[in-house]
Amino acid sequence: LEALGIGEGDEVIVPDITFIASSNAVLMANARPVLCDINHKTLCIDPNKIEDLITPQTKAIMPVHLYGQSADMDAIMEIAERHGIKVIEDAAQGVGVKFNGKHVGTFGEMGILSFYGNKTITCGEGGVVLTDCEKLRDKAYQLKNHGRLKKGTFTHESVGFNFCFTEMQAAIGIAQLNKLSRIIERKKEIHQKYCEKLLPLKYKIPIANRLYPVELDPRTDPVWWFTSFLTRDKNELKQFLFEKDIQTREFFYPLHMQPCYNNIRFDGDFSVSENMFSQGISLPSSYHLTEKDQDYVISSVLKFYEHNDQSSKTND
Repeated sequence: LEALGIGEGDEVIVPDITFIASSNAVLMANARPVLCDINHKTLCIDPNKIEDLITPQTKAIMPVHLYGQSADMDAIMEIAERHGIKVIEDAAQGVGVKFNGKHVGTFGEMGILSFYGNKTITCGEGGVVLTDCEKLRDKAYQLKNHGRLKKGTFTHESVGFNFCFTEMQAAIGIAQLNKLSRIIERKKEIHQKYCEKLLPLKYKIPIANRLYPVELDPRTDPVWWFTSFLTRDKNELKQFLFEKDIQTREFFYPLHMQPCYNNIRFDGDFSVSENMFSQGISLPSSYHLTEKDQDYVISSVLKFYEHNDQSSKTND
């Protein structure tokens, strides 16, 4: 954000469902995050709701490519170009993800990939900033290298930070890149198996409690960071699986509901975000998930709904 000249008094449009780092980055640049509701099918920022949020202070849109699929970059780039504002892609979860054949993080002025420990590939921490602008590249490098363009010198052109990658982390990252294609393939296998084995639940159980996977934009070639489902039984299912030693994750807590933002006023309708959060659950999706372990997760989910279905029939 600082590299793009975004600062005090500026506004950046951010989706309401994302990890809090997205909006915190805006606040740390002394700018103001403006929250946008999400698409109920893909969970990514809803382009149909972006335009109403644009003001003379709007300087950028920050789409987040959530849970392994892409935001609608055709619509977002068209809006940004028409209004003369920047696009900064939060592609932290998007390693390997493509939209219309183009890798996410390469549409806007800058894109950021994460190599944190739970991402598709990891260096333990850190990430990569993508840009085709030399000026932005140099500014980003300065910011992470104590404000200087070269290491080994003690002349600093600006004030920066110490965000340097270690050589050991880089070596781990290179090794991970060499097996990225295998990781992506395994992630897709895990997602496909969950969907195939659990899809009948969409039709077998009462309509109010159906379990169904998050939909995919057909223009996206996904890498399923998590395999996520929606169900009215989220809390009960989560507890049932926990008792069987199966960890699950809820969706990111909507930003407009975050306790740390109580002093910030967010205007707008966030009903889709709230609804998706109330229903969203992610099942174990690690690259290292074994067939046996995945079968156990699937059978446990089926048992939960079989029990619920029997209880429903008994009550009827």
